[in-house]
Amino acid sequence: MFIMINRLSQSKRGQIRSLWIFLVIVVFLYSCSDEYEGIPIEKDELYSLEKPNGFPEMSFDVAGNPVTINGVKLGRKLFYEGKLSRNNTISCGFCHIQENAFTHHGHTISHGIDNRLGLRNAPPIQNMAFLKNYTWDGVSHNLDERSLVPITTDFEMDSSIPEAIAKLNADSNYKKMFKAAFGDETITGERILKALSQFMVTMVSANSKYDQMKKGTTTFTNEESQGYALFQNKCASCHSGELFTDESYRNTGMYYNAQLDDRGRYRVTLDWNDNMKFRVPSLRNVEYTAPYMHDGRLYSLEAVLNFYTDNVENQPNLDPLLKQNGHIGIPMTSQDKQYIIAFLKTLSDQSFITNPKFAE
Repeated sequence: MFIMINRLSQSKRGQIRSLWIFLVIVVFLYSCSDEYEGIPIEKDELYSLEKPNGFPEMSFDVAGNPVTINGVKLGRKLFYEGKLSRNNTISCGFCHIQENAFTHHGHTISHGIDNRLGLRNAPPIQNMAFLKNYTWDGVSHNLDERSLVPITTDFEMDSSIPEAIAKLNADSNYKKMFKAAFGDETITGERILKALSQFMVTMVSANSKYDQMKKGTTTFTNEESQGYALFQNKCASCHSGELFTDESYRNTGMYYNAQLDDRGRYRVTLDWNDNMKFRVPSLRNVEYTAPYMHDGRLYSLEAVLNFYTDNVENQPNLDPLLKQNGHIGIPMTSQDKQYIIAFLKTLSDQSFITNPKFAE
C-alpha cells in the first residue's frame, strides 16, 4: 500500500494518507463502542424532564420509573411498533398521530385491529407527566399501567403481554435496547409498559403563542385578547390552569348514545350521580385534535361552541355551571364565539407537533 503511495505525487500521497488515517479512526471508534441507533449500551443517563412555568408539579412517579435517555428511545420504538398487536398492524402511533397532537384525526371513535371500532375518541398525548389521570372516565391514573389496556383490548391491538414479549425476543436489536435501558436483555411486560410511559412523559407541549405571550415575547391580536377575556369568564372554571383542564368529571348535557352505550364515569363508579360525566380535556393544541367530545360527535370548534349555546340537555345531574340564572348552557354571541376560537388557536404548539424527537 505505502509502496504505491510513494510513486504518486506529494499532494496525492497526502490525500490518500489522510483518508487512510480517517478510516483507521472510524474503525477504532466503532470497535470501542457498542452502539445501535445512537444508543450507547455501556452507560445510560437520566433524561432531563423540566416543568414549564406555571405547570403543576409532576405527577409521574420518576422514583418508581426513572426516565432515562435509553428508556425513552426504547419507548419511542415501541410506540410505533406493530408487533404489540395481534397481527402486527396496529401500534400506539396508529391512533395517536403526531401532527394531530397524537390523536386519531378524522375518526370520531378509535379504529383498531381488523378495523374494529372502539367506544371513544382517542385523547391527545401531551403533558402526561403533569396529569393525574389519562382517560375519559378516570379508570386509569397510573401511566406505567395505561398501555396495557390498548395492547390487550380486543377492539384495539387484541394481543397479550406474553405474545408481545415473544415477538420482541425474536428481534436481537430489541434485546440490545432493553439491555441499554434496563441493564440486561430480559424483556418483560413491566419493562415494555415502563418504556412506553417514559417516552410519553417526554411529550411536553408548552411553546404555543399563548406561552410566548405569557413570557412577554409576543403579543395577542385584538381578537385574541378579547377571546382570552371571554374564555376566562365563560370557560376557565373547568378548563383552568396552564394545562387548561381541572381534570374533573362533569356532565355537560350531551345526549346518551345508545349505540355506544357509554355513560362515562358511571362505568367506573356505578354511581348514577356520575351518569354521562366525562373528564374535562385539556385544550392545548385543540385546533389540531378534531373531532371533539368523548365520542367525536362534533367536527369543529364552531360546532362545540354552538353546542354549548344551543344543544345542552337539561339532565338531572347536569353540571351546575351550565344551568345558571335560569339559562341552560353558556350564553355567547356569534362574535363571542369568533373571539374565543381566535384565542383557542393561540394554544397551538407547532413546535410540538413537528418535533423530530417524537416522530417514528
